[in-house]
Amino acid sequence: MIELHKAGYSYGQDAILRDVSLQLAPGSFHFLTGPSGAGKSTLLKLCYGDLLANTGTVKLLGQDARDLSRDALAKVRQRIGVVHQDCQFLDHLSITQNVALPLAVSGRDVEAEAENLAQLLAWVGLSPRAHALPPELSGGERQRAALARAIIMGPDVILADEPTGNVDWEMSQRLLSLLVELNKMGKTVLIATHDLGLIRAAKAQVSARVLRLAGGSVQLAGADL
Repeated sequence: MIELHKAGYSYGQDAILRDVSLQLAPGSFHFLTGPSGAGKSTLLKLCYGDLLANTGTVKLLGQDARDLSRDALAKVRQRIGVVHQDCQFLDHLSITQNVALPLAVSGRDVEAEAENLAQLLAWVGLSPRAHALPPELSGGERQRAALARAIIMGPDVILADEPTGNVDWEMSQRLLSLLVELNKMGKTVLIATHDLGLIRAAKAQVSARVLRLAGGSVQLAGADL
């Protein structure tokens, strides 16, 4: 689904990533761990075309990211759902409207998708909050809304950047269960996190590959996790 081959990225003279080679196969589940500032968010941005590698190649759904036009990249991104760490919403729109934004942007009939949208909100446990505004939500509710928005287009790949970083352990487990369920539906999942407890909990539920990012390179983590 996504393939990096000796990919590197630098901010000015500072090399954040060096010679990163990584394959996200269909239906696979990966964790990306490493210390703060190691480049986890940068790597995720390469994986959905928000950044272009300075060196090496990045293929998104079989296409070289460098060769994608703006329209082609937009189509590719419809198949890659992203749960951002900061969970930004439009505060004047309800949660239902915020979750439905990708449908509207892509030109799909939001009213025709109303039933699917309602089912999705129920799946993430937000039906009672469907008409609430983002400032009225708790941290866990915002994260679940962010997940719903990321998958509203039915993507093949879900990338989550520290999705449990601002919630308690119980909510972390709930979010993890949703992501595991998506993986069991055949979705490819990559979660960037520094929470080793979350990784250990996931390995009891799903066959997860754990990658460690350090010194700008990615390596397969040991069995001690």
